[in-house]
Amino acid sequence: MLNPEVQNAYISILKEELVPATGCTEPIALAYAAARMRAILGAAPERIVAEVSGNIIKNVKSVVVPNTGGRKGIQAAIAAGVVSGKAEKILQVISGVPASDHPAIAAYAQNTPIEVICAQTTRLLDIQLTGYAGGHSALVHIANSHSNIVREEHDGEVLLEKPVSDSAEDNLTDKSVLNVKDILEFANTVDLSLVTPLLDRQIDCNTAIAREGPTHSYGANIGQVIRAASPGDDPIAKAKSAAAAGSDARMGGCEMPVIINSGSGNQGITASVPVIVYGREMGVSEEKLYRALVLSNLITIHQN
Repeated sequence: MLNPEVQNAYISILKEELVPATGCTEPIALAYAAARMRAILGAAPERIVAEVSGNIIKNVKSVVVPNTGGRKGIQAAIAAGVVSGKAEKILQVISGVPASDHPAIAAYAQNTPIEVICAQTTRLLDIQLTGYAGGHSALVHIANSHSNIVREEHDGEVLLEKPVSDSAEDNLTDKSVLNVKDILEFANTVDLSLVTPLLDRQIDCNTAIAREGPTHSYGANIGQVIRAASPGDDPIAKAKSAAAAGSDARMGGCEMPVIINSGSGNQGITASVPVIVYGREMGVSEEKLYRALVLSNLITIHQN
């Protein structure tokens, strides 16, 4: 039996990593930073400078930003956050944007100077937005993880500052406690009442978007391709196609939330949907399914 400190650390890790996000997490992080920037400035910026890491530029360039009427890219994500973002919702910052806001988001993205600069940083995830309006300025800096705000400023005055390194583990539970032997023991022995709220949310959200994927023409429709090429009763093919369909929808601008894993919606889908689909196809008990999800999620986190 794991000692209580290790068990508590594992539960904390799951709580930190299995969080909801609407859309691809990189543009959503930009929208979150933009919403915070507007809140600090007290107005929509008239001009914005976005200093972002090369990996952010790569990952956001061609992704549809949810709730923007199909717009793609950095400017669209920032515009959505400024115009309609609710910063208190963090990675669901633009989850409730109505269609009536889409024209305003498009107009803001088109008419507001948003300068994108590739930041000179070794961090894969680095976003610093500076907005200007009415002679005032506001700055928001996110580093290493998608919602980790490390600095906020208003007119040059520092409002918030956290120590920041080049580690993606800033301000998170120490993951050095993770190892395969203890993960397996934890999955087999943990009191499920401590983790079922997290897992129920993951099951509900990630299977919902996996079901949504085949109903529309999202992206390359990989989920539908896999399903069409496989025997109808093959549980492994069903698990593969469901995961791919969920990813198709998420990357294609679907507005449904995903429970992410290690900062990634696709990893969250991959760690959960095949386990859920295969488990249900095999008729396993609810307890066994929950314990399998604990194992899959923690192994995914450990590998990252």
